[in-house]
This record gives sequence, structure tokens and C-alpha cells, in this order.
Amino acid sequence: MYLPPHFAEDRIDVLHSLIQHHPLACLVTLEADGLTANHIPFLIMPPTEDAPFGTLLGHVAKANPVWQNTQEVLTVFQGTSAYITPSWYEEKQQTGAVVPTYNYAVVHAHGSFQSIDSKPEFLSLLSQLTNYFESARQLPWKISDAPSDYIDNMMEMIVGIRIPITRLTGKWKTSQNKSVQTRSNIAAGLREGTVTEQAMAGIIESQLFE
Repeated sequence: MYLPPHFAEDRIDVLHSLIQHHPLACLVTLEADGLTANHIPFLIMPPTEDAPFGTLLGHVAKANPVWQNTQEVLTVFQGTSAYITPSWYEEKQQTGAVVPTYNYAVVHAHGSFQSIDSKPEFLSLLSQLTNYFESARQLPWKISDAPSDYIDNMMEMIVGIRIPITRLTGKWKTSQNKSVQTRSNIAAGLREGTVTEQAMAGIIESQLFE
């Protein structure tokens, strides 16, 4: 990924936070017939001695050959993004020499698959995933709510995967190359927009006086 230094984000807690809030990844693998992309939700686990950048947990259909890939894979987590009109730029009033752009935050995680063969460990993984995604609900659904034989049958059709992260890269292209006044103008303009645009405004505002 092209990454100018002023757009680089390397704080692991910030990168993990984006993954937690935007867990659906574009998983890119190199297969015999070329590059393949699959869209898979992942749970990010904290760093450990063996995986200093954290570990991704997920599952795929057993019929999907991607889990048999033995090469390095890339998972792309797309965070908040927003169109930026040059009408907000301080320079527009001064010289008019401005053009639009697009702001975004993204995390790239590299690693290799480890399939989870132990049934207790696989069931634990599924419980972790379910509990995380159900946590905001007033009455969270639990795996134990379903008949055990049904769960056993479903588990036969999927494969648990673990990706210890070997390289974690963040890019926050959020107008850091603009003046404080222009960034303030951009944030103010975004505040009047959609929920997504307001989220981008929050990112820009948080960086103004770093």
C-alpha cells in the first residue's frame, strides 16, 4: 500500500479499534488461477508474545478452498470514509487552486492461515464470535440456544481459521497535509452531513492538535 509518512498510523490500539468497529474484511489470497477476494468478518484478539500484532479469528465454509491456502494472505479492513469538497478549503478563497479528494481510514493485516481442528477450540471460537457480535443486543443469542445436534451439523460445514498477524499497517488519509484552518473547515462541513461523514469529522477533530 502506498503510504506517505504523514498518513501512517502505527498505534496498535488504534488499528485494533478500527478492526473491532469494521470487522468485515476483504481477504485477499493468491490461488492457482490468480488473486481471489473473499469477504469475511473477523474478531481481533489482543497481542501476545507469539503474535505481537494480535490474531484474527473467523470461519469460512468448508466448501470454500481458501482455508487450504498455505501462503501469506492479506486482510483489508475499510473504516470510515468521506468525500471532501474543495469548497471547504481555505485556499479556495485565496487562490482557487484546489481540487476534491477522498478521506479514509484503512488497516491491512498480513499473516498465514491456521485451521482449528480441535472441536472444543472451534466451539470456543464460535462462541467468542457470537458473543462479540451479539453483545449490543438486549437479549443476546447464544450458541447454546440452538439444539446441540444442529450446531454439530453446522460445524461440519465450516472451518475455523486463525491468522496470527505478522504485519499490521494503518493508513489514515484524513487531511493531515492541510492547514489547521482548512482541517477545521472540513470537519465543520462534514458535521452537517451523514453519520459516516460525521464520523470522519470526529477523526479529523481528534487529530487537529496532536
